[in-house]
Amino acid sequence: MSLVLAATEDFQPQHEFQLDPWIPLELGPVDLSVNKAVVYLWLGAAVTIFFGVWIMRFGLSLRPSRRQTTGEGLYELLQGQIAEGNLPSKAIGRWFPYVASLFLFIWILNLIGFIPLPISNEKFHVFGAELPTWGIYAATANLSVTLALALITFLATHVEGVRYNGLVAYLKSWIPAGAPKGLLGLIVPLEVISQFMRLISLSVRLFANMLAGHMLILVMLGLIFIFGNLALAIIAVPVATAVYLFEVVIVVTIQAFVFALLSAIYIGGAIEPEH
Repeated sequence: MSLVLAATEDFQPQHEFQLDPWIPLELGPVDLSVNKAVVYLWLGAAVTIFFGVWIMRFGLSLRPSRRQTTGEGLYELLQGQIAEGNLPSKAIGRWFPYVASLFLFIWILNLIGFIPLPISNEKFHVFGAELPTWGIYAATANLSVTLALALITFLATHVEGVRYNGLVAYLKSWIPAGAPKGLLGLIVPLEVISQFMRLISLSVRLFANMLAGHMLILVMLGLIFIFGNLALAIIAVPVATAVYLFEVVIVVTIQAFVFALLSAIYIGGAIEPEH
């Protein structure tokens, strides 16, 4: 029993998502400290830039290589499935690069979150040297990250709505055509709330899906240590592997696609409210 209790106390899956500051940096009330999530964001940004330049810029030819074909296919997919159907033609040139970059950045962040990397608060010792442990962590499993990404889309939506339609016309577009004047006192607050709910739903959807996948994997593997019984590995390891493969093959791409798609829909709807 003491071994079980000790294992239970040592293994706390939620601790994997604690963000202790590695380089403290505070500017008044604003905490700009560098932590694990920030490092993953830096890594994700660097990989996104490298991937985009490598697949779309280098070695282009009239006889496309496999890499060029993949890049062109990805471009056409994002343009056809995200931009053309949801952004007005007059706004595609301005906002397609944003939604395409948003998809790639979130997709790569999600993928990196399932690659074991030595970016951790935990340490182990080898021949007297202190080294970080290898583990998986998704920056998109942090609500602050997904909320910041959603906030960019939220601000872009309303800035473009005002820029294309004017402030008064854009605000009037929030009210359904033919709405009874007696109900405006109810409709207007509900519409304002719905605009902010877009911000919440956009950020929470990505955060919750990525967090749930990582927690399931950690909990299934953690059962082996909690109960101190290797026989549980017969069940825990296959289940954790199945969840891992499901997340990597399906969830990381779907969540990035949905985030970029909804961003295009929101921005396009603000530019042309009548549609």
